[in-house]
Amino acid sequence: MNELISLFCRLTGETPTCHLLKGEGSNRQYYRLISPSHSLIGVKGESVVENHTFLVMAKHFESKGLNTPRVVAASDDELYYLQEDLGDESLFHAISDSIQTRSFSSEALDLLKKTMSKLADFQFKAAEGFDFSVCYPIPSMDSRSVLWDLNYFKYCYLKLAHIDFLELELEKDFQMLTDDLLRYDSNTFLYRDFQSRNVMIKDGEPYFIDFQGGRKGPVFYDVASFVWQAKANYPKEIKNVLIGAYIESLRKYQQVDETQFRSALSLFVLFRMIQVLGAYGYRGLFERKAHFMESIPFALMNIKELLEENDFSRYPYLSSLLKKMSEQVSEPSKELPDPSKLIVKVYSFSYKKGIPDDDSGNGGGYVFDCRGVHNPGRYDEYKSLTGLDQPVIDFLEKDGEILKFLDSVYALADAHVLRYMERGFTSLMFSFGCTGGQHRSVYSAQHVAEHIARKFGVKVMLCHRERGIEKVL
Repeated sequence: MNELISLFCRLTGETPTCHLLKGEGSNRQYYRLISPSHSLIGVKGESVVENHTFLVMAKHFESKGLNTPRVVAASDDELYYLQEDLGDESLFHAISDSIQTRSFSSEALDLLKKTMSKLADFQFKAAEGFDFSVCYPIPSMDSRSVLWDLNYFKYCYLKLAHIDFLELELEKDFQMLTDDLLRYDSNTFLYRDFQSRNVMIKDGEPYFIDFQGGRKGPVFYDVASFVWQAKANYPKEIKNVLIGAYIESLRKYQQVDETQFRSALSLFVLFRMIQVLGAYGYRGLFERKAHFMESIPFALMNIKELLEENDFSRYPYLSSLLKKMSEQVSEPSKELPDPSKLIVKVYSFSYKKGIPDDDSGNGGGYVFDCRGVHNPGRYDEYKSLTGLDQPVIDFLEKDGEILKFLDSVYALADAHVLRYMERGFTSLMFSFGCTGGQHRSVYSAQHVAEHIARKFGVKVMLCHRERGIEKVL
């Protein structure tokens, strides 16, 4: 985070406050950096190559006048960068009431149609003069990438969900499906992860984010990704409206036979649903991230509807396997713990004022003593600060004792939270105490609360008792 603060200071001449933003499937960390005159999003990436791809794409897309976040600064090693703050409202959030009620207001429908129209613009304009060799991990959709996704489904969903299958028969259909998909070659930009959570709404206009996985490829894939997004669960009539809005925009760039378009689209919907289940299997069944576990039944319902409306007999074994899986969607899965039941409470406190009470009646959970860690409160420059202030954070992390301490806590917390989710328990408590409840305990409680919320998606109630701070993550 210090690198992002330095970038911000050099750019604006002001020192920001930093707030970690919750991520879903990404390994990147996002922060909102705010000063009296500026608000920017800071990104810390783990892959230099992936970051480089994003930065090159962002610059090119800005030159084409596309609605993407403008990058304003980047570190020399490209591991850190600052981009335009587009606010907090994603398209998914903007239409969430309509999704829940399955009754779409005119405002929600207008946003969706506008997004689909701009998708066609994005696919063609982004490709103009763009060097696809910069794309990561591959420059275009090819047989390798298709088979990667199909095998992702095999190994990260079927095997993790303990679904029996005949590998040789499945591989035959995978190869046939790959050959059919690659008949639809295109010089357009394939966004790859085009869905409503990756569209931000600013001043009533859609802006596109998280496009660094893009490459050259057919236009159908992005339409399938968006319209058949699992948790959006659009009704059939809304799907048809969105496809119609896309086709109308697509006609600005090429002739379109709607019957042929919809036939090709169904093939890419099948492919996308298979790929999505692989991703949900890895992120949900393996990494145990709640959002992805919750999405699996929706994806299976999409597959069930797709199979009912289309003939995929060209892939007999794959079709029969998917049919069997989708018919069991209403059955509760023992493999999927329900994160919505569990509430994790995390406290910081002063031992002088006693250990926090447990109002759940479950006995109080874990209490960790932070007093063995080097105490910033012994130094005058830190006495008025807390474990939320950057100078204290820097002191603790540079010393390193608290990082080793929390490594052990994270391992214990991960195992316990996961076990409570699996058993359907509703309450778990972690308390961190130090002498004054100001520095070490506050730092520890804050980081553990953010870690649990980010990794498991459960509701975390954070209370810095002696500071009078309460928040829900």
